[in-house]
Parts: sequence; structure tokens; C-alpha cells
Amino acid sequence: MNNNDNLIFDDKKDGLNAFFSKVYGLMGIGVLLSGLVSFVMLRFFQNNLLSMINSKGSLVFLLLWLIPLFMVVPMQTSAMKNSSAALPLFIVYSGFMGFLISFTLLMYTATDITLAFVTAVAMFFGLAVYGRTTKRDLGAWHKALVAGVIGLIVIGILNFFIQSTPLMLLSSVIGVIIFSGLIAYDNQKISQVYYQMGDSNGWAISMALSLYLDFLNLFLFLLRLFGFAGNNRN
Repeated sequence: MNNNDNLIFDDKKDGLNAFFSKVYGLMGIGVLLSGLVSFVMLRFFQNNLLSMINSKGSLVFLLLWLIPLFMVVPMQTSAMKNSSAALPLFIVYSGFMGFLISFTLLMYTATDITLAFVTAVAMFFGLAVYGRTTKRDLGAWHKALVAGVIGLIVIGILNFFIQSTPLMLLSSVIGVIIFSGLIAYDNQKISQVYYQMGDSNGWAISMALSLYLDFLNLFLFLLRLFGFAGNNRN
């Protein structure tokens, strides 16, 4: 009986590890694609980006950033239903985000971008390990973290118009804290999803999208902080 129990436990553990690998693999594809698109835009189309900024005005880019925001819920719904459209949508979304991020990266030095990315990667893996291994139920954080994200969106739109540096810095610090919490929470949630819903591709895409957004936002908030620190040094 004990041997059978051990075999079942090992099978579940192997299945969970495979599900984590699938989720991380999809997330990695999304991050890689976004980075590749941003690199191509900055390397070969930098003058075009600058021309678009000068001719279209900043309000247009605020509206462009709202597009992926409104895409998230339909994409998550499609993924959770295991729709065949989920993966293509995730790929398109990642590419579009890379295009948008290229406008942001124009404002920072290569050093700031590298430092922010390396820090984000290190924080992500540390928080992922914590979220996966902790016995503490991180679900208690979820409502507060979601409320924090909504608050950050409101502050971001407000600061777009008032251009307050102290508010930008405060929101960046809060953003790092919130998305650090979400990285830990979502990594714990992967285990819960696997045991409750199975290892379907749809749920893997859904969780990969969540982790992709967690990482991307952590990187962007860190980039603001490194950029501000770099400007002060200069």
C-alpha cells in the first residue's frame, strides 16, 4: 500500500514539475519575443520611433498602452477555456508589448536597461522559489495585490498629465513591491491549478501570461528607479 502511495506521489510530483516547465517555457517565449521585437525596433527603426513620438503626441501612446490592458481578460478567458486561439493570442500579445516597450526603452541607457533586467531576473527566480516552496497560503495577499495594481493604473494615468517625479518614484517603489508579491502568489497558484484543473495547455498559457505580466511590470518599475538613480549620478 505504501509503495502504491509513493508511486502516486512521485507521479504527481513529476507531473507538477512538467507543468511548471511548460508554464516557464511559454513565459520565456513571451519574454524572448518581446525582447527581440524591442531590439529590432531600437536597432533598425529608432529614427522611426522618434518620428512617431514627435508626430503623434504622447496621448496616442497612452491610448496604445490601454490596448494590452483591455486584451488581458479576453486572453485569460480564452486560455482557461483551452481555446486553440490562446497560444496565437499570447504570441501576438508578446510581440505587441515588445513594440510598445521599445518606446519606453528609448528614454534609458543600455546600462540602466541591463541593470533593471538582471535585477528583475534575479528577483523573479528568488520569488518563484519562495512561492513554490512556502507553506504559507499566499492567497490572502491576492485581493490587496489586485487593488494595488488598479491603484497603480490610476496613478499612472494621473501622473501622465501632472508629470510629478515624486509620484513617479513612489509608484515605482510600490509597483516593485506589488509585482514581487504577485510573482510569489502566481508561482504558488501554479501548483493549485495543476492539482485542481490538470495540466491542460490552456491553463499553462493562462499562468504563463500572468507570470509574463508580473515579470514585465517588475522590470519596467525597476527600470524607472535605475533610470532615476542614473540621472542623479550624472
